[in-house]
Amino acid sequence: MIGDKWTLLVARDLANGPKRTMELHSGLFPISSRTLVGRLRDMEKDRLVLRKDFGGNPPHIEYELTERGRLLLPLVDALRKLGESLGCNECEDRKQHLGFYCEACPRNSSVTPVEPVSRSVPAIDRRRRDDSIVLL
Repeated sequence: MIGDKWTLLVARDLANGPKRTMELHSGLFPISSRTLVGRLRDMEKDRLVLRKDFGGNPPHIEYELTERGRLLLPLVDALRKLGESLGCNECEDRKQHLGFYCEACPRNSSVTPVEPVSRSVPAIDRRRRDDSIVLL
């Protein structure tokens, strides 16, 4: 689930609220639209995102993080901070090539801090349920 390529970046981009598929696609360069849609479907199946279909022509579909998906945000933030402390940022390269920082970048003045969701998580009996979680 979270070890899949692009999952944490999709969660990062949905942290500030719902987005349409093309809004996500433009912020996740160089992901292909086919890969993004596949990842969103997997995340929906894993109950990390909620897909809202508003209908219409052309179709209006938005994705937003579920409460379960918001549990990933502290991990995303911790990885961002680790990258900053190790000097692994490519923020200036992105700004130079694409003309903007990613939405979650601390150099982007429009970032709003996201509070982690606190709730008690019930214990799961692994014999009855196996979600195939992959951790790296």
